[in-house]
Amino acid sequence: MRFFKKSEPEEPRIDSDSSEELVVLSRRVSESPMPPLVRDASMKEMERLTKIHPDSSEYTIGITYLAYLLSMPWRTRTEDNLDIRRARVILDEDHFALPEIKERILEYLAVRKLRTERRPSILVVEDEEITRKNLVRVLSKEGYETQAAPNGIEALSCLREHSFDVMITDLKMDKLDGIELLKRTKETHPHVSVIIITGYATVDSAVEAMKVGAADYIAKPFQLDDVRSAVRGVLEQKRFDHEMQGPVLCFVGPPGTGKTSLGRSVARALERRFVRISLAGMKDEAEIRGHRRTYSGALPGRIIQEIRRVGCVNPVFMMDEVDKIGREFKGDPAAALLEVLDPEQNSRFMDYYLDVPFDLSQVMFILTANITDPIPSPLLDRMEMLPFSGYTDEEKVEIAARYLVPRQVSENGLEDFPPTFKQEALQRIVREYTREAGLRELERQIAAVCRRIARDFVQMDTERRSLSVEGEDVHNYLGPRRYYEEIAEAKDRVGVATGLVRTESGGSIMFIEATTMKGRGSLILTGSLGEVMRESAQAALSHIRSNAERFGISEDRFLENDVHVHVPAGAVPKDGPSAGLTIAVALLSVFTGLPASRKVACTGEITLTGRILPVAGLREKILAAKRAKVETVILPERNRTDLEMLPERIRTGIRFQPIDSLEEAMKESIPGIRLNSV
Repeated sequence: MRFFKKSEPEEPRIDSDSSEELVVLSRRVSESPMPPLVRDASMKEMERLTKIHPDSSEYTIGITYLAYLLSMPWRTRTEDNLDIRRARVILDEDHFALPEIKERILEYLAVRKLRTERRPSILVVEDEEITRKNLVRVLSKEGYETQAAPNGIEALSCLREHSFDVMITDLKMDKLDGIELLKRTKETHPHVSVIIITGYATVDSAVEAMKVGAADYIAKPFQLDDVRSAVRGVLEQKRFDHEMQGPVLCFVGPPGTGKTSLGRSVARALERRFVRISLAGMKDEAEIRGHRRTYSGALPGRIIQEIRRVGCVNPVFMMDEVDKIGREFKGDPAAALLEVLDPEQNSRFMDYYLDVPFDLSQVMFILTANITDPIPSPLLDRMEMLPFSGYTDEEKVEIAARYLVPRQVSENGLEDFPPTFKQEALQRIVREYTREAGLRELERQIAAVCRRIARDFVQMDTERRSLSVEGEDVHNYLGPRRYYEEIAEAKDRVGVATGLVRTESGGSIMFIEATTMKGRGSLILTGSLGEVMRESAQAALSHIRSNAERFGISEDRFLENDVHVHVPAGAVPKDGPSAGLTIAVALLSVFTGLPASRKVACTGEITLTGRILPVAGLREKILAAKRAKVETVILPERNRTDLEMLPERIRTGIRFQPIDSLEEAMKESIPGIRLNSV
């Protein structure tokens, strides 16, 4: 028989004069699977309400609070589908390319599967041989890895050599009794749950065992079903409390690259429920932590609200646009997210409205951002970055054929006579009518073609049949081409250098222009440049002046002329270290009178001594270079590792030249330049 088990929580002391509403709530609280700490808080709240008149606003606030606690999914969770082959099929069905992101998701599933399939291990400590053998035999049949020890000393030795989930121990044993073994186990192996089995059961010994940390207490003689039930309950509790923590992933990349939709695919692959909230423009900390229960209408934060809505503790929770979160006098939401996303803290997340801990550790958080610069570094440190680069032209054509065209055909009412987009037509749309890292503008252009076809069917009453959209038809549907290959079709010019930059919309090319005019050696910078770019320009000019003789430039050129550096699109603010090398190339071109090659693009920061420092965003910049038909990319030597990590599909078609100094860059970007020996 079971002599003693952890006591069930007492019902709150609600007398017969209390309202029927409180009586019903009291029964629901006693039957709820909420944690003991939450149940205690609920009991205290109900006892307080028995002293308040039901017509008061404070009574209504208390009733609403209790109802919210009861509606929370404290123990409700969904089972993950850990079939990796199925997950890969789903991810490939929903998204083309993105191999690195998909591999990370599959790794997570593989780890969860291995942890789930691990057989629990149990140590039986019993000085009676018959009882010991019976317990080992019964537990082994249940599928547990089981070992036995005849006394406490050998049990401690087993604990040092192996890892166990549960230990079943007798209370009275030679050399080391069960209570002392329990104390030592909790000191050295606190993760091991201990079940006491004894023929000398008393209330005092049971209470002492529970105080020390026993998970259960069973009196002899016992039924084997009691042991099975106790072990099963302890393991289930351990599984719930020590479930593998959900990862905190951050998808970083340009708009339209599939960050949000991939989050939905992850939830579908895991068979978890999906939650999405947008953090863009969020300025009030209460949106995360909720409001204090001091007035009618107070609510929990968005995190708790969405967890309650989906009804489980382990959804896939997507937070969009974390880089656009606001901050004002009402608090800093980004700081409030630190507790939500920290695996060491979120198991006891405190919402101001609930005012009791809620476990968020099993939630799989996925955040999205266009760039990481605006994200505070403490918050950034809690996330695993997964970069989403833009797509190549070939990938865009494939995605359009597989996903975008069928979707737009359906949305524009053309299912009965779907038009066929030839590959040449899709290529022309991609190259002549879009200029983006993602796919949104491409889908809009495909939608425009479908709408035009639908209008022709209805307005002109033409025969409704499946059409074939050829390459030469694109001009008729979308009008004159909007974009040209600026690099491939442009001429080399003196004082104009090609650079690569990263923006919120992905990678882009940037032309930096430099010229000289009669003056007194001033440096003029225009183009809405930020402080970092201004300093890069000054450092580049100072290095060139200090090495004028080596570059074959007369010192008088600097004293008798002003230098003007301009970056076109002056209405767009620009800043960052990546343009330092490009500015230096433009200045060298104008001072030497030799044109810089437009098919050679540069990225890198320059120091006062001419060294080239590494920069970020190499993936996006190389994709921009591919779109612009750049032939050679000059990059810092210390970015070589980043280059080697990029997939072959991104690197193909471009020659890369890692460099350490400005002199090496000159030879590649300015054909015909000569360096003098000094």
